[in-house]
Amino acid sequence: MLLPIPEPYDFELSTARFRDFGSDRATVWHEGGLYRVVDGREVRIEAAPGGVRIEPGSAEASHEVGYLLGLPLDLCAFRDWAATRPVLGKIVEALPGFRPTLSPKPFEALVIAITAQQISLRAAAAIRARFVERFGVHHEVAWEFPDRERVARARPSEITAIGFSQKKAEYAIGLARSDLDLDALAALADADVVSTLTALPGLGRWTADWYLARHLARPEAWPAGDLGVRKAVATFYADGRPLTIEEVRAMGERFAPFQNLSAQFLLVGARMTG
Repeated sequence: MLLPIPEPYDFELSTARFRDFGSDRATVWHEGGLYRVVDGREVRIEAAPGGVRIEPGSAEASHEVGYLLGLPLDLCAFRDWAATRPVLGKIVEALPGFRPTLSPKPFEALVIAITAQQISLRAAAAIRARFVERFGVHHEVAWEFPDRERVARARPSEITAIGFSQKKAEYAIGLARSDLDLDALAALADADVVSTLTALPGLGRWTADWYLARHLARPEAWPAGDLGVRKAVATFYADGRPLTIEEVRAMGERFAPFQNLSAQFLLVGARMTG
């Protein structure tokens, strides 16, 4: 089935993170397409005129793949707005087909954030791949991401054995065993999502900000505590001078009401400049 995606859209550019940082086995780039398990069935996603082709197709696959490929993000309004910004506008113009990806599942999004705390994205993907292989379900190419109930039954020693630190193992199991209603977070205001998540052990502001940005697709999410975002803002707006979290958080106002997409494009722009 064909899933339409608004033009301009460059599938390979938009999914580069799944190649550049390595596969976590739950979303796998293989032979020119992405593989992911949706509703218990593995699907292949590949570029097609006007969007992407999903095989086998279904309503569930269309919904999850559309979310994964960033359809909730309003790129049209953002591009019109960015065109009036001299610095950001040049970055956006240089990336005409880029559409950021999202994490479609709330528990998966938080585990991704936990694994990426204070280490490189490549290292986090490698550790998470072992986690997915150990607790997930293997299909032909991809693995189904471990469900919350399976992780809740795990012992910390099982997770540290595959590369998690002791603390991160405790955070992942604590999240799985908590009474947090992840689906209910989508109905909360940004500030309430932050306060709810940061009440749990190991889920700090950095994790909450990326959850807002890459799962809930909130337009004003601004991960000021992220080292990559700080470096990107410093590169383009401070002549490379190191910036504090407080400085970057304050600078978020200049990107309102599109802080989330601004951060995503600044990150890719910084990678392009080397």
